[in-house]
Amino acid sequence: MNCSRLLLAALLIIPLKVEGQFTAREYAQRREALAAGLPDAVIVVLGAREPALDYMEFYQNPGMLYLSGIKEPDAALVMVKEGGRLSQTFFVQPRDPAAETWTGARMGKDGAAKLTGASARERGALTQVLDSLGQGKLPFYVIGDIEGEDDNALSPDAQYFASLKTRHPQLHVTPANSILAQLRGKKSSNELALIRRAVEITVEAQKEAIRAVPTAKHEYEIEALIEYVFRRNGAERPSFATIVGAGSNSTTLHYGADDGPIQPGDVVVMDIGASYGGYAADVTRTVPANGTYSPEQRQVYQIVREAQAAAERQAKPGVSARAMSDSANAVIAAGLTRLGLIESPDATFELSTGGVTQQVPQYRMYYMHGLGHGIGLEVHDPDQYYFRPGLIAEGSAFTIEPGIYVRANLLETLPDTPKNRALAAKIRPAFERYKNIGVRIEDDYIVTEKGVEWISRAPREIAEIEALMRRPTP
Repeated sequence: MNCSRLLLAALLIIPLKVEGQFTAREYAQRREALAAGLPDAVIVVLGAREPALDYMEFYQNPGMLYLSGIKEPDAALVMVKEGGRLSQTFFVQPRDPAAETWTGARMGKDGAAKLTGASARERGALTQVLDSLGQGKLPFYVIGDIEGEDDNALSPDAQYFASLKTRHPQLHVTPANSILAQLRGKKSSNELALIRRAVEITVEAQKEAIRAVPTAKHEYEIEALIEYVFRRNGAERPSFATIVGAGSNSTTLHYGADDGPIQPGDVVVMDIGASYGGYAADVTRTVPANGTYSPEQRQVYQIVREAQAAAERQAKPGVSARAMSDSANAVIAAGLTRLGLIESPDATFELSTGGVTQQVPQYRMYYMHGLGHGIGLEVHDPDQYYFRPGLIAEGSAFTIEPGIYVRANLLETLPDTPKNRALAAKIRPAFERYKNIGVRIEDDYIVTEKGVEWISRAPREIAEIEALMRRPTP
């Protein structure tokens, strides 16, 4: 290896410096914004709990991370808003040398106060404080896992507040997760910087994985390479379970086993994302295992790419996000019609749900998910266009990810009706030609004062991917 290659190798393993570290004031502004959107109330934020086994990795939940930056388990925040005044108190685990021997140093109440700029107490005092506040007239608004639970299977957070209400029957408790989600939908410049860096690392992993696919025999070889590149570049972990699906596995949307073989005639879907500074990326590429797309793979791929391009043309600040989906849907429906996989862009099939038969667009047999989603502290993060008026806006970060999945058992899964039988008979010759081809192309975008920016610039055109796959791996 010559000196220039040594220097390049060294540069690859040094994480780039990135802006995006949050100040105590920025966290305080987020808490103040949350309180401003609520009436006078007691606002309780619960962090993630200590793992049941102390050797399991801990991840803070997004609510606590967004409002405080605290990364320790069992943290809580209590804010009291009353008469124009707002008090804030954090509750954290106490310093405990015996426990810290196993799980690492704790910040304690003094460290929490220094980090957040707010007062802090030990977690053991939380229940006593909430009991005292529960005797008053203020309602409780809670950010935690307390909604959408069956009464017979309450989450630990829900159990905690059920017990509190038992002691204070007059207490009114309202989930506030949706209110916080609206705040999280608009990303600050520091948040966008962290998302951008997470995406840069993910793009680097995609490039290395694309080049490695032709020599790989199993999906897990590519999974291992991807996650190595994440860590080598400073990411703390994947932002979701890495998906590497070859052949028939390419048609399973959230395939996670990553243990199947890679055969020369397969396409390989690689849906991956690094988490950097707590912020997620999500980028998908679909490549030919042998380095060259077959005619059938090329046809399906091009439809998906054209659908993505149609959505990108609609992606502008102030435009309805619905326009992106409508444009992509139209391209996919027209393309599937050309391939003979559906009867026409407007044709339907019959689907029975709960004893009710519905007419569903035929293109949904092959494209059954949404066009995209927000990204941020979670890989499926709130975005501004989720809420009224549904417009793309500055501070947004989101994906565009159309796909087509020709599952081998699709025709057998259709409800047995005369209409569906006729449809299956008509499209079966085309279906047999394209089955086991799954294609998804996913990219990440941020919205700044300059407009919508495509930030996940891994090769995605057919010629680009095939050219990269012809280059030997280092």
